[in-house]
Amino acid sequence: MTAAASSSRPPRLALVTGGSGFVGTRLIVRLLSEGWQVRALARSVDSEAKVKSLGARPVPGELNDEQSLRKAMDGCEVVFHVAAHFKLWGQQTVFDAVNVEGTRAVVNAAAATTSVRRVVAVSAAAVVMGDPEPMFDVDESLPLQTRAFSPYGSSKAEGERVLLAANGARPGLETLALRPPFIWGGEMPTLDHMVETVRAGRWQWVSGGEQAMSSCHVDNLCHALLLAADAGRGGHAYFVADAERGTLKSFISSLLATREVTAPDKAISFRMAWIAAGIMGVAWRRLRIKGEPPITRQMLRLIGQPFTISIRKAQAELGYTPQITMHEGLSAMRKTQPKFAGAYAQHGERRTSVAS
Repeated sequence: MTAAASSSRPPRLALVTGGSGFVGTRLIVRLLSEGWQVRALARSVDSEAKVKSLGARPVPGELNDEQSLRKAMDGCEVVFHVAAHFKLWGQQTVFDAVNVEGTRAVVNAAAATTSVRRVVAVSAAAVVMGDPEPMFDVDESLPLQTRAFSPYGSSKAEGERVLLAANGARPGLETLALRPPFIWGGEMPTLDHMVETVRAGRWQWVSGGEQAMSSCHVDNLCHALLLAADAGRGGHAYFVADAERGTLKSFISSLLATREVTAPDKAISFRMAWIAAGIMGVAWRRLRIKGEPPITRQMLRLIGQPFTISIRKAQAELGYTPQITMHEGLSAMRKTQPKFAGAYAQHGERRTSVAS
């Protein structure tokens, strides 16, 4: 194809769910920079304003409303399903309403919209986490897991089942899932919460923080999402992560340092933390205490044991190579530190929003 013919090709059109959130905003910017036109599902006036400011066209609608989803998808080639409900505490039904039923509505709408060729969804590495135990270099051969103490991970696992089962729901429709571990980068809402916890004097390292972990910079995830628009096999899931691995303490300490915050060396054993989290969980449920317990078993399952993943399948089938190194990502966060100092008071609740 000549350069002239290539330049005359109409822009590709995508729909992004969760476009006003941490991952969604970065994805919209990346898509636009690659020449895509972007629509973004918007649940509120604030969300509409946010995605519009990025250059996307906001489409009012609810994630569980198949009719509004079909309208939003009409004419779109690819749907990037990023929206999710992520908290460390809550009722299973609340997680399922977004992470399972929301995904079901997305794939049902895509199956009814003939223009959609692929639905690429952000799943989670947590979908393979069962009972708490060390897990090293895990790959996609492991089965999905659900546990009562992990409503987030369980809902993401069930949502992924729904997504991948819809592959081929109509001729030409493919569905793929990407499974990132801990997602990080500039403006990450979780860091606001960690900074607040340290400053409040409530920080403790589980198992001394020496457990190995994998992470995924938000730009590496967005890179993988764009690759998955054209590469990879429908009906398959792919782990994606940074090239480097570290320990929980070394990595989180580096993140806190971008805000000029240092966590104390106080530590608690995994066993004691697990018992304490169980007691707190019972108390919060029976006494109907507002807010989240200081520590939950879901949190401990996510970060309390060694967990590293293999990206070999994504490398082989998506052509994935991490684009951002740990050093580059941390340096960028340090440069923007003054902008976000004390941001928890303003943005702390963002980590509980539907937009990932």
